[in-house]
Amino acid sequence: MGEVGLGEVAETITAMLPDGGVVVLQGDLASGKTTLVKAVARAFGVEETVTSPTFSLQQCYGGSLYHYDIYNQGFEHFLGLGMMEELEKEGYHLVEWGDEALIDILRSAQIPTIIIEITRVEENRREYEVSHA
Repeated sequence: MGEVGLGEVAETITAMLPDGGVVVLQGDLASGKTTLVKAVARAFGVEETVTSPTFSLQQCYGGSLYHYDIYNQGFEHFLGLGMMEELEKEGYHLVEWGDEALIDILRSAQIPTIIIEITRVEENRREYEVSHA
């Protein structure tokens, strides 16, 4: 996306998924996935403190913004808990550590999905590559 701020990434998400959907966040450890979710939440008017759902698996903010982190338990555990049904709810679902298996299932279910690949370029600089799944 070039040089943009986190707020502009949030605008891109709503432009690409105007009626909601799933945003798969990919990137190395400490690349800024949770930081991006915090910026999206602010752009959506969420006033709650946004934290990574590393151990709880899911956080819900404002009734229409959902945040998932499947790093610790993995995608198979996510499926085993029936969490795919959660991704069908109205709203925006931001999934940290989503992989190709998740993306394939989302495509099969025809759930609107975009992928954001985050690359840490410098200590305080990230690049975001946004694409439709």
